[in-house]
Amino acid sequence: MAFSWPSALRLAVGAALLTAAGVALFTLPVEKILKDFLVWIKENLGAWGPLVLALAYIPLTVLAVPASILTLGGGYLFGLPVGFVADSIGATIGATAAFLLGRTIGRPYVLSKCKDYPKFQAVAIAIQRSGFKDRVATTACTSTSI
Repeated sequence: MAFSWPSALRLAVGAALLTAAGVALFTLPVEKILKDFLVWIKENLGAWGPLVLALAYIPLTVLAVPASILTLGGGYLFGLPVGFVADSIGATIGATAAFLLGRTIGRPYVLSKCKDYPKFQAVAIAIQRSGFKDRVATTACTSTSI
């Protein structure tokens, strides 16, 4: 495998992000920060609170931070209907963002791991060619031949 600066830079940025996330996870009081954030929303934002809650949900979903405190807090602060809608919108947009990041940034890594598994490689090629319709057909073919 040849050395290239873009791949080295991508590897360095990924390692730095993972290190920062690991350090933050073990050193920061995440639960207290989230609780304080909910109190701040309640006391300062008024009608804008559900929107800010939904926007806060997005990076938490992308970073795979358990957002149960925000979910429960949203229902408590704004009532069940408004809290549910705010949490659902934020979680859906966050999941979409995580999917798109995995599909674009994480794709080369996943494809490099597929080299040792011909069935996964066939699925990846089918998805790359035609998207969803071939993936369903290829998955059906490979799962029946197992």
